[in-house]
Amino acid sequence: MGMTLQIFSTTQLVVTAALFCLILAAAVRQADWARLKTDQALQHSLFGAAVALGFLWQLRAGLSPGLTIHIFAMTAVTLMLGWPLAVMAGLMALVIVVVTGREPWQLFAANGLITVMVPALVSHGIMLWERHKDFRNFFAYIFFCGFFGAAGAVLVAGGTMVLMLWSSGSYSWDELVHEYLRYLPLIVLPEAFVNGTVVSGLMVFNPERLLTLDERRYRR
Repeated sequence: MGMTLQIFSTTQLVVTAALFCLILAAAVRQADWARLKTDQALQHSLFGAAVALGFLWQLRAGLSPGLTIHIFAMTAVTLMLGWPLAVMAGLMALVIVVVTGREPWQLFAANGLITVMVPALVSHGIMLWERHKDFRNFFAYIFFCGFFGAAGAVLVAGGTMVLMLWSSGSYSWDELVHEYLRYLPLIVLPEAFVNGTVVSGLMVFNPERLLTLDERRYRR
């Protein structure tokens, strides 16, 4: 986040908008709208996550456009709602950020792709990997999907942003290393801790709120 219109080329904006629309269409198609319509607890989780993310994303650090640091928290939301509804919650949160003037509306697609969709899809992919490995200990879900999933999500999202800024010519590689990449490990640790802690708390006190959690696997 923290983007300005000058840091991306027109080609990049067109490509990101196209990818944004494709992923959004897939999310809309795969989301369980019937369950959302009837499940009041799921509605509360969706809108509560959107509001929480909207306020969380107001907190950021950084001086250069596009190189701000903040907690994404998309991994916990993805594990709570599944990736399609997590994308919806993240985009609603992004609307809050745009309305409050923290981000330009013209870069909604670019922000949505990097801040919302990439972390959600990476978290979903790691969750599928954990399922494929068929671990029988619930700590595997907490560690791999929660802690490791959040770390992987922020690394991929941050790397995507860096590659876009470098290819646009807005920053040299040395500038990106000096102002962002060398701090990326410091971003990974709190991201993993926050998401992992939220997932651990939900698993202990409200496991039914984690739609991606198959409790039957860990009872055998």
